[in-house]
Amino acid sequence: MADQEETSPDIYFEPIVKLKPVDVKNLEEDEEEIFKMRAKLYRYANEESPAEWKERGTGEVKMLKKRDDNNGHVRILMRRDKTFKICANHYIQSHMDLKPNCGSDKAFVWNTLADFADEEPKQETLAIRFGNAENAKKFKEKFEECQKLLTECAAARQLDLLERLGASINLEAEAEAPDNQDEKTDEKPENESKQAEKPESEPKQAEKPESESKQAEKSEKDADEVTDKLGGMTVKDTEKTTDGEEPSKETVKTEGEAKEGEVEKSKEETTKEEGKGGGDSKDAS
Repeated sequence: MADQEETSPDIYFEPIVKLKPVDVKNLEEDEEEIFKMRAKLYRYANEESPAEWKERGTGEVKMLKKRDDNNGHVRILMRRDKTFKICANHYIQSHMDLKPNCGSDKAFVWNTLADFADEEPKQETLAIRFGNAENAKKFKEKFEECQKLLTECAAARQLDLLERLGASINLEAEAEAPDNQDEKTDEKPENESKQAEKPESEPKQAEKPESESKQAEKSEKDADEVTDKLGGMTVKDTEKTTDGEEPSKETVKTEGEAKEGEVEKSKEETTKEEGKGGGDSKDAS
């Protein structure tokens, strides 16, 4: 028997197909593990009648934070033993309230609005139970620490946003200030242009020849009226009076005497004609 064992050949079968090693990613490579503890997870099944607690899995619960994330987001991830199937996957929110389950110091209950364990967001009520109270206390302290970090990051983002808004408002105010100065400088040329436009009103003085012609016409009319009043004065005599001088008394007398002589001559002619007419009538008789 001993000889047979020594002489037994070492049989080796070469594989027909050679498989290359594959790097399997679990989507945790870019995240930092800040907490890890073994526990058992339960979910409250509302779809059952009556509703009851159901075990969801036993495994390691983790708290993961992205390395390049400054927003304070931390998610809870839990996988089942052996199968590594996800049984909890959601972010810790500041409004979550971690309460002890039925007064136990080893179990806690909380609600989440969106758990992605089934690849679809679902509202779940979850409960977790640890092996001892110390582990449960560590979980609670880390959970509340993540909530505090989340609120601080949210306050920092709001402060940063307010500072950016204030800076943008200041930049807009500084940009509007030169525009106001440009408007003031633009107003001065407008005033200067108005002052430059004033000489346009001066050519009105060049319209005086029209007024002089009107005065000449008026003087001619006045002269005609004077001649009518004087009765018999020639146009030359009126031209002499256009300068504003009144006609002399001698010219007025000569004109009046001329008119009286003409009247007397006309009367003598009429009497002579009447005398001739009377003599002819006597001869006829």
